[in-house]
Amino acid sequence: GVCMFIQNRVEVFEEFKNRTGEIISGDIRQINRDEIFLNAEKTEVVLPKLEQIPSEKYRRGENLRAVIKDVRWSSRGPEIIVSRSDPMFLTRLFELEVPEIYEGIIEVKAIAREAGERTKIAVYSNDTRIDAVGACVGMKGMRIQAIVKELNNEKIDIINWSSEPEIFLTRALSPAKPKRIVIDEEERKVIAVLDDDQISLAIGK
Repeated sequence: GVCMFIQNRVEVFEEFKNRTGEIISGDIRQINRDEIFLNAEKTEVVLPKLEQIPSEKYRRGENLRAVIKDVRWSSRGPEIIVSRSDPMFLTRLFELEVPEIYEGIIEVKAIAREAGERTKIAVYSNDTRIDAVGACVGMKGMRIQAIVKELNNEKIDIINWSSEPEIFLTRALSPAKPKRIVIDEEERKVIAVLDDDQISLAIGK
C-alpha cells in the first residue's frame, strides 16, 4: 500500500511538473488567510495569497481558473502552486481567445501587469496582413472582453510592439504623450520627458 502511495505521489509530481504554464480549473475547497485550496482534476492545488488577484472575492465551491506556476515537494508531498496574478496566466488566456497567438502568427512580446488593476501587453504580427492589436481585441471586442471578464474587469491595454525602442516606448506610455524619449543603451535605461499634466498619466499608480 505504502509503495503504491509513494509511486502515485511521484506520478502526480511528474505529471504536473510537465504541465507548468498550463491553465487548470478547479473548485474552491478551503479558504485560509494565506492560501486557497482548490480541487482540480482529483488533485489538491494551492493558490497562495501572492498569486491571487487582490480585488477578487473568493467563495467556497466556486470554480476558478489559474495557471500552474510551480510544482515542488513539501512535507506533505507534491505541492502544486497555481496563480491568477502571474503575467503567464494572462498570456495563456490570450492564447485561448486568440487563435493567431496560439498558432504563432501573433507574438506576445512583453507584458507589464498589476493584477486586478491594469495590464499593458505588447503584441507583434509576423504576417503583415494581420493586425495584431485588432486580432487580440476581436470582433466588437469579443476576445478582449472574455479576458477582462475572467480577470475581474482588469483594464487591458494592447499595443503594437516595435523593434525601434523609441516608437515602442512612446506607444507603451500612451495615453500619455512624451515630449521626448532619451535612451541609454549602455545602462539600458530610458528617460521620458513629459509635460506636467501628463506625468500622472504616464506613471499610473
